[in-house]
Amino acid sequence: MTERQREILFSIIEEYAEVATPVGSVTLAKLFDVSSATIRAEMAKLEEMGLIAQPHTSAGRIPTDAGYRLYVNSLDEPESESGEIEKVTKARAVVEPRETRAIEVRITSQRSQADWAIRSAVDTLVELTGNLGLATIGGQMYVAGIANLFSQPEFVEVDTVRKVAKLLDNLEPWLREAQPGDPLNVFIGTENPIGKSSGVSLIISRFRSPYSDKSYIGVLGPTRQSYGRVMSLVRSAGVMLENNL
Repeated sequence: MTERQREILFSIIEEYAEVATPVGSVTLAKLFDVSSATIRAEMAKLEEMGLIAQPHTSAGRIPTDAGYRLYVNSLDEPESESGEIEKVTKARAVVEPRETRAIEVRITSQRSQADWAIRSAVDTLVELTGNLGLATIGGQMYVAGIANLFSQPEFVEVDTVRKVAKLLDNLEPWLREAQPGDPLNVFIGTENPIGKSSGVSLIISRFRSPYSDKSYIGVLGPTRQSYGRVMSLVRSAGVMLENNL
């Protein structure tokens, strides 16, 4: 993949996260100061690589799960020699200090009651990300923000809602059995062990709590989201809970 193709892919991902509609060549041509024909040629190559797709008869493109995976992996990559793409991408991952402060305040105000501290952290993630929030508390799963998730344009069809509900029904036992090992885990779309066709991404952080050395907090949202920012918020919530509990 060339540097320009990578830039175009990342721009499609970030633009689509904002507008929730397929991204066309005219928009990208203005951004990169090249012709629409040049952008269309590059988009065709990205489509051949399986990184973007053309939904229905739309002239625009949307990212595939593979495209999102490349993007998410880039957030943890060291900067290349030029570093320009990584700098732009990582800039999107910056979280406002007031946002992390909001998580910290909610956790520390409940630190004497671990279950309420975890619930408060989840509720804050729901408010900040607009996603569904979840956490394991002992042998139970706390879930908040279901209305947030189902208000997203991706989930207007009953069949899609049913698939997401099935994932939620089976998520707690799966976490207990699989015990994802990384401090921050991102499962995108079809990567999800359950509900593979539900079109959601699970971003989840492992932390130590009075209940378990492998407690989890995270969010569930559409594959279309601002991964850098949401990953930073979930990671921060996990770290703060571990440090305070």
